[in-house]
Amino acid sequence: MGSLYSEYLSSTKVQEHYNYTKETLDINDTLSRRVASALIIILCCAIVVENLLVLIAVARNSKFHSAMYLFLGNLAASDLLAGVAFIANTLLSGSVTLQLTPVQWFAREGSAFITLSASVFSLLAIAIERQVAITKVKPYGSDKSCRMLLLIGASWLISLVLGGLPILGWNCLGHLEACSTVLPLYTKDYVLCVVTIFSVILLAIVALYVRIYCVVRSSQRDVAVSQTLALLKTVTIVLGVFIICWLPAFSILVLDYFCSVRSCPILYKAHYFFAFATLNSLLNPVIYTWRSRDLRREVLRPLQCWRGAAGVQRRQVGTPDHHLLPLRSFSSLEKGTHMPTSPTILEDNTVA
Repeated sequence: MGSLYSEYLSSTKVQEHYNYTKETLDINDTLSRRVASALIIILCCAIVVENLLVLIAVARNSKFHSAMYLFLGNLAASDLLAGVAFIANTLLSGSVTLQLTPVQWFAREGSAFITLSASVFSLLAIAIERQVAITKVKPYGSDKSCRMLLLIGASWLISLVLGGLPILGWNCLGHLEACSTVLPLYTKDYVLCVVTIFSVILLAIVALYVRIYCVVRSSQRDVAVSQTLALLKTVTIVLGVFIICWLPAFSILVLDYFCSVRSCPILYKAHYFFAFATLNSLLNPVIYTWRSRDLRREVLRPLQCWRGAAGVQRRQVGTPDHHLLPLRSFSSLEKGTHMPTSPTILEDNTVA
């Protein structure tokens, strides 16, 4: 065990593993690679900004402190951290990769695995909360806060454990024949284990939503049925987008398990599949704000304030008054619109 951890600071181990698993090391810092890296970083910056706006909206407005919004805030936090992790991964890729020590490589890849795990477990927490809320006579009793904290805390704890297993010893240092081609310092068994866990969780979420749908459809309360179905539609869209974005990456990791070393050239293009998967973190905030009129107003409020401040600045520099007509879309947020006390994710209705 001691000899295993002594290799964590070796400056040659990463190159040794990449030489073993890759036919060629495509690490040249070409113009196309620089452009692709720049586009990915811009995309990730957009992910960070979008999810930060959602978190600020949920945190500063007490009307969004219901269970569903707090769980969506937790999902936004994992997406925000995913954007940060993808930026770090991009900056530490290419020619920089072979200069990393194993512990640095594990930190680079482990952060991405942790945020992915957090997203999956956040989706599971949302499904569990919906199931409890639908089936309990008093969906939001005195144990609500405790249940929410337990679900959120458990999702991050399990994510940290899953993402940290390789650096704790479940890796292929010293066992090149067990290495993954896509992730050359991870064992194929670990990669398959993680993908299997995620797949089982996603299937469990689908099963929960099917059960919730059946319970709701059998309800005699027409108003509650329509409101709950609208909410169910939103979380189903979030789940569907996650599956669509991550299914190609999961498929390439499963293929990696069954392919012997250097026998499947498509594995060398895995970074394209993971780049596509990052779109999930970009789309989630769009879904939240598209489906919730109240959240959309709160998320856009900082932009409205910026436009208002720009108008004030133009007045100060002497812009003619006839060019300073107030924006109707801005003023309409402040008058004649009253937000309900307990919002959830509906386009035209708000329910508890």
